[in-house]
Amino acid sequence: MLARVHDRYYGHTEKYDYVGTRNFIRHFESRLPRYRATFEAAGADWGVDWRLLAAIGYQESHWRAHAVSPTGVRGIMMLTQATADYLGIEDREDPTASILGGAQYFARQTERVADTVAEPDRTWMALAAYNVGFNHVKDARMIVERLGGNPDSWVDLSEALPLLAQRKWYSQLPYGYARGWEPVLYVNNIRAYYNILKWLTEQEESLESETATGEGPEETA
Repeated sequence: MLARVHDRYYGHTEKYDYVGTRNFIRHFESRLPRYRATFEAAGADWGVDWRLLAAIGYQESHWRAHAVSPTGVRGIMMLTQATADYLGIEDREDPTASILGGAQYFARQTERVADTVAEPDRTWMALAAYNVGFNHVKDARMIVERLGGNPDSWVDLSEALPLLAQRKWYSQLPYGYARGWEPVLYVNNIRAYYNILKWLTEQEESLESETATGEGPEETA
């Protein structure tokens, strides 16, 4: 299974994390089931593929409702206190509130991305904003423009975001310093988890279809 995941859906990253993928599949079977219906409901409410929301949740907390970071963000979707207040969430460690709040917050970031940005770049930029803040994404777009690139391209933006940590750039920008390499890694990880989730759920659907029709997998010599 791991080899098939790698060959089909890990192509956009240069480094393949065998152990991390094995752990992800194990958590897909052991942790996700208790939250899956909530991810599905949140995705339906906010027009987002539930598997993308689940991938965000895994990147944030490995699907642990009581996760807490050293900086104080907490819950499955690792919401800050300020974000929770903005969303009207009283208990960030309540899994339903966290997932629904995270979905709403991600949808909000997607809406803020410029209308000129097409998918899937729009989604990747919204994910970056979820991680580092939308204003820093705006600053990175300014850097892309100054360098003569395309600010609507995630590839160009992902090259500019790390420059937010360099004084020669952040000193000229409205929102200043940011650890700009982090949202790039964040987006790459979520893309990998999302692709694996799509593959795993497609396998489920295929098995369910075979069971319903009474057909099993073809035998091989």
